[in-house]
Amino acid sequence: MDLLKRFKKVPAILRNKYIVGGVLFVVWLLFVDRNNVFTQFTLSSEENKLEGQKAFYKQEIDRARQDQFELLSSPEKLEKFAREQYRMKKEDEDLFIIPEPKPKID
Repeated sequence: MDLLKRFKKVPAILRNKYIVGGVLFVVWLLFVDRNNVFTQFTLSSEENKLEGQKAFYKQEIDRARQDQFELLSSPEKLEKFAREQYRMKKEDEDLFIIPEPKPKID
């Protein structure tokens, strides 16, 4: 009889098995499940970061393709690129490399 009195003191909303089951289900989905809210937030932020990297690399690929097209379309540009980047020279030329001075750190 004492247990029945205690059970009657519990609010009606907590005695409803559907509400209790629904609350437990929501708590399970939000905090316990493998795909909980925190995991979804982390995955979403990582996806956004990767999308930004994808856009950056697409721009770099387009720029590299444009540079390649320019180099292959003009022999003068190809020669200039080879001389600047790879220090190539003609047979009758001498190449002098002057190193840039290192900044002093005091």
